[in-house]
Amino acid sequence: MGETEKSIETHSIRCLSKVKMFLLALTCAYVSKTLSGSYMNSMLTQIERQFNIPTSLVGFINGSFEIGNLLLIIFVSYFGTKLHRPIMIGVGCTVMGLGCFLISLPHFLMDQYEYESTVSVSSNLSSNSFLCTEYGTETSRPTQDPAECVKEVKSFMWVYVLMGNIIRGMGETPIMPLGISYIEDFSKSENSPLYIGFIETGTIIGPLIGLLLASFCANLYVDMGSVNTDDLTITPTDTRWVGAWWFGFLICAGVNVLTAIPFFFLPKTLPKEGLEDNPDIIKNDKEEKHREELKKKKQGITKDFLPFMKSLSCNPIYMLFILISVLQFNAFINMFSFMPKYLEQQYGKSTAEAIFLIGIYNLPPICIGYIVGGLIMKKFKITVKQAAHIAFWLSIFEYLLYFLSFLMTCDNSPVAGITTSYEGIQQELYVGNKVLADCNKGCNCPTKIWDPVCGDNDLSYMSACLAGCETSVGTGLSMVFQNCSCIQTSGNASAVLGLCYKGYDCSLMLQYFLILSTVCSFIYSLAAIPGYMVLLRCIKSEEKSLGVGVHAFCTRIFAGIPAPIYFGALVDSTCLHWGTLKCGKPGACRLYDATNFRHIYLGLPAGVRGLSFLPAFLTLTLLSKRHLPGENDSAGTELADTKVTEKENECKDGHKNSKVLNDEELKTKL
Repeated sequence: MGETEKSIETHSIRCLSKVKMFLLALTCAYVSKTLSGSYMNSMLTQIERQFNIPTSLVGFINGSFEIGNLLLIIFVSYFGTKLHRPIMIGVGCTVMGLGCFLISLPHFLMDQYEYESTVSVSSNLSSNSFLCTEYGTETSRPTQDPAECVKEVKSFMWVYVLMGNIIRGMGETPIMPLGISYIEDFSKSENSPLYIGFIETGTIIGPLIGLLLASFCANLYVDMGSVNTDDLTITPTDTRWVGAWWFGFLICAGVNVLTAIPFFFLPKTLPKEGLEDNPDIIKNDKEEKHREELKKKKQGITKDFLPFMKSLSCNPIYMLFILISVLQFNAFINMFSFMPKYLEQQYGKSTAEAIFLIGIYNLPPICIGYIVGGLIMKKFKITVKQAAHIAFWLSIFEYLLYFLSFLMTCDNSPVAGITTSYEGIQQELYVGNKVLADCNKGCNCPTKIWDPVCGDNDLSYMSACLAGCETSVGTGLSMVFQNCSCIQTSGNASAVLGLCYKGYDCSLMLQYFLILSTVCSFIYSLAAIPGYMVLLRCIKSEEKSLGVGVHAFCTRIFAGIPAPIYFGALVDSTCLHWGTLKCGKPGACRLYDATNFRHIYLGLPAGVRGLSFLPAFLTLTLLSKRHLPGENDSAGTELADTKVTEKENECKDGHKNSKVLNDEELKTKL
């Protein structure tokens, strides 16, 4: 008898350790996939500048991840439960690593990056050919050579990034639906929210590491090692700067491949957590699973696919939850993808600074919110209906706080001829650039090249030539331009490279914005786990994996793919000055209208999120009248309510309540 107890105890420890091992491996997988995902989102601006493409095309590249995910999500979600789930997750991590490597490949196939400038690093600076002279040369101006256009515009190296992102999306497919369903199948129902909270924490740790890595790489010049950075005339705050975006993708590729290894050593199935210490239950569980497998072989692997889909589509709570998720994802994908660009254009920060601030201010509170939300669900044994109310009212409160961000604004950068006149007076935008004035008409300056300088009068100019500067001293970033006829000041009328600083008030507004985003991130993440449990518990256990997959499919096809594209096109519409390629064609945008950019960035997500609260309120109404198949009721009185509810909910899924009754009978026997 003692040996039997000892063997049972050993078996229990072994099974429990495997559940925890899978939990740890899955958390690491979430870290690796969100690491590469957040790094990709953070490097969108760098990719835009590297390939000189508009924001709408960058949005399409970003959405290509969802395209790759869509190709497999339904099939993986359905067939995955019938195959070896841990091995499929391991294969997916390996494929993600391959995709990350493919994204970095263009750097090794392209020539060195050349930014538009009136000051050429390779030219003889002492000639001052880029300054205001009556007989200025045309060497610094864009050529109209069609061959140059074919070389630049039709060099589709960005296709490698597109294909790599698609492959990365395909590799990410099995991780969420198969991992969540595996945890739900083999863990206690009261432990499931806490486990999912830990897993979701991985989705915060990964982006935190990814953002720090992106901040580090954005400060490194793209051609580091092959270019003398002392000769550069741009800094990381310049909109022409391109960081070493490719370097981080190589790191992400290695991390994803390493993460895949543990999954190849985990079992296909495990005993239900909490039932491992009873050999009779273990034996009955194995026999039941064996009978189910034989039944599936006889029926065919796809015979229950259509009934499952029919049952899911007839579940109003599930369908409303999908609608809510689609609307919410449309808002948050846009906000997260374009937040670095927003901080750059609105508050004058460099890409590296913007990414670092996002990681420090936003991700830790989200991580804490996920853990606290999971602990609350476990500690107080929150029911699905209570969880839905918690998620709804917390989201409403956070949504109202969000509107304070409209007050934390900065004005447009004062650029002569674009946002202000040469006298420093604010002028109407979108009426055409008036970069030529009486003070620079005789300078023979290029009017399209973006090479900004900041004058002593705190006014920026598109180039030293357009500022009317006649002489220069120093080289590289220490260059100072003097005798500038357009700079009306009592001093030396000099200018330095770069846009002018936006001022202390703008920096203060940035601090307020970041503090508000910290509070909002915590409140929203606190509601995330209760909200996600509504999804898991509103569908039957045998449909869980497919249900999670269909949910992911819908959010990707209606939010993940179109949102970055239409949002990028709207952002492009606020561009005030486009960069210029060698052939004269427009490249990436250099300066945006900060006011209109702010209205789109903050206003559009606010409107979309506002719409999502209508189906959310309807969901609460339905939940108050229904009994969910995944909801565990400990009180016997609930059985009577179940019978009443059975008559009210005959939408072709009447087996809901019989499932609950079976669960109650099993608990009585135990």
